[in-house]
Amino acid sequence: MLNTQTTTLSLSASQRIVTAVFAALMGGFLLYGAAFAHSDLLHNAAHDTRHAIVAPCH
Repeated sequence: MLNTQTTTLSLSASQRIVTAVFAALMGGFLLYGAAFAHSDLLHNAAHDTRHAIVAPCH
């Protein structure tokens, strides 16, 4: 028999907001920072994703 444990993490509203803002900024940087990067490696790494969400990259 497999024993499992579950834990819960309680976050306040302000902690959730800070986390959401950080995630949004990080995601925006990853998509748009790579979109306008001069490095071909960065540009090509996110190319299909940017076109899938109709983000400009050219």
